[in-house]
Amino acid sequence: MAAFWQQRGRRQENGGLGSVIDGLGSVFDVLLANARLVLGVSGAAVLAIATLAVKRLIDRATSPRDEGDPKAEQKSLEESWQDLALIKTTPKPPKKQRREDLSEPLLPPAQPLVPGELPVPRQEDHLGCPAPLGAPQVESSPLRCLTLQEKLLSRSSQLAVPEIQVSLVPQLARSICTQLQNFLRSKCPELPFGRFFLSGVLLDGLEVLAAEHVHLMLPVVLDAGLWSLIPGEDTVVRNPQYWMIKRIDLGYFPRGCSPWDRFMVGRYLSSNVLNETLHKLLVASINWPAIGGLLGCVIHPVVASRELKLEVKHDQVELSITLFPVVEMEDKVLLAVPPEGLVENLWLESFYRAEVSRVKELDAGDSGARQLCLRILNGMCRSQPSLHKLGGSPVTNVILHLSDTALDWAEESLADRFQQVLEELVACLEKGVLPSYFNPKINLFSGLLEEEIDEMGFVLYKAISEPEVLLK
Repeated sequence: MAAFWQQRGRRQENGGLGSVIDGLGSVFDVLLANARLVLGVSGAAVLAIATLAVKRLIDRATSPRDEGDPKAEQKSLEESWQDLALIKTTPKPPKKQRREDLSEPLLPPAQPLVPGELPVPRQEDHLGCPAPLGAPQVESSPLRCLTLQEKLLSRSSQLAVPEIQVSLVPQLARSICTQLQNFLRSKCPELPFGRFFLSGVLLDGLEVLAAEHVHLMLPVVLDAGLWSLIPGEDTVVRNPQYWMIKRIDLGYFPRGCSPWDRFMVGRYLSSNVLNETLHKLLVASINWPAIGGLLGCVIHPVVASRELKLEVKHDQVELSITLFPVVEMEDKVLLAVPPEGLVENLWLESFYRAEVSRVKELDAGDSGARQLCLRILNGMCRSQPSLHKLGGSPVTNVILHLSDTALDWAEESLADRFQQVLEELVACLEKGVLPSYFNPKINLFSGLLEEEIDEMGFVLYKAISEPEVLLK
């Protein structure tokens, strides 16, 4: 105790600094004594660290310097900077929580879970929350890998056409069909057109993704006593896919006896001349703005196209309608679609109606999934630009050929049949030959370029091992 007072007396001799230090020491003692009670454990620890740093600064300031050591002053400055750094890095005590802060969420609200969906962990859940020692590590269950069968069924549900298009597009197309037929009957009453009708995959339940295309068929009624069919392979084109329609018995029934004689070139009914006449009527003679205003849409004939095509824009859909003059004779369905080139009298034989009817007939006989497989494949070809020319008839014919050998077309075997179709398509592309199901003489790949065949073959060959690439 005497030593304490002696030390205090020495400090008083130094300009009264000892009294100031003594007063500060008393304040620190009181604060430290009551810090645990007032501030809690964390607050008391913070205050003790700050007090220790301040005391060290005061002791160093009042302690006599060693004048014999030239580095004493520099050392004292360095220690002072360290003490100041200690004070600055001392963690601040948590501020008092305000009433309005209690209503703010500490973490962002969790997203509601969709049934069957796995919760996604947030980054905040892992920050500052180390697993306790000895706690068992819970392994997260791995994501379930879908089989090809499940992926195909899931893809089929994504290919559905919106309901509004399924109901609106046929209704709109039929209204345009009626207006067009009424116009041709009044403008060209001498031409015996049959009753116009619609055709296409939408009406047959095979359309996918969007209803954007409809075919409008214009039946050309011919007198069987005045016209006959000539196979294309018997002509100079040597193509079994086309036919020619020849005018007969001109000696007994001279030119002019048939209303269609005006469309002849030589002695053959020219599909090209008929198309050109109808194209002029569509572009120059029909008041499409008035018809469009009546139907609540905008109709434009496509002027630059070789085909007879109308573009229709409605508030809810955009539609393309292609017109096809069609001749049905001797169980043949011939379209006025001549090939590019100098030959303009050829008519293309269409097997679309027979192909679709056969697929539906087979599915009805064994409750098969051919139509489901066809829709998936059509969607695959539609979503892949390099496979556009493969959709439709080529895919349908491959399925029909496989139906003669693969008998199990139940929905449970959809993945196997899908893989088999891809393999068959690759094999046909390697040969460059896909025979028509209803006429094996016709090669459905005859109109493809070698570069197109190579590109399609490469894409499908890769898809055999990774089919999910085409199902995205």
